[in-house]
Amino acid sequence: MPMTIFGHRGARGLVHENTLPSFIEGRKYTHAVELDVYCVEDRLLVIHDNTVDRTTNGKGWVMEMSFEALRKLDAGNGAQIPTLQEVLDAVGNETLVNVELKGEGTAEAVAKVINAYIRHNGWDYEDFLVSSFNHIELTKFKKLCPNVNIGVLFCGVPVNLAQYAKDMGAYSLNLDRDFVTKELVDSAHELGLKVFVYTVNDQDEANRLKAKGVNGIFTDYPDRIKG
Repeated sequence: MPMTIFGHRGARGLVHENTLPSFIEGRKYTHAVELDVYCVEDRLLVIHDNTVDRTTNGKGWVMEMSFEALRKLDAGNGAQIPTLQEVLDAVGNETLVNVELKGEGTAEAVAKVINAYIRHNGWDYEDFLVSSFNHIELTKFKKLCPNVNIGVLFCGVPVNLAQYAKDMGAYSLNLDRDFVTKELVDSAHELGLKVFVYTVNDQDEANRLKAKGVNGIFTDYPDRIKG
């Protein structure tokens, strides 16, 4: 069975990450994209870092800037930092969108947007996967949107990892490629969990992960990596 290929921050290796052109480019090659959101003045902006220094022409902490100031920044070739709604409108509802919650306050805002798109814009619950390293925020989201799948993000491998995720009501484990073993994948599958792995930019590595039973991978180059 083919793995799900997520365009990481759109198509990060091809176009400036987390911009509308990046998501449009990524959508050419795959029906799944991943993005990151911060909640600024009750609005969701798509940016990965907690500062704007690396990805825009500005400097400063995301959460210390106003929505208006953030929107005036150049995120690459004149592109703005997009809102979550702008990305959803750009990629369309035939796309699986993995929304990663960054920082406090994102759970409620993301739940509100997702519910609105399901009610009014033709999207379905299964069109979304919401993930986070912030498991407190992720738990809040699951209570607000119980029908939307969640992915528990980990960097290392805690003891009883799969059971921990299952107890949270997770759909998937989203793991760093350096920590994936066949035993871990098997234990996740035994509990009914999917395993998605980040960030894989080499086809040989993708093939090795597929052989371990991984269900999907995140890649900066959705044009190169096949499932």
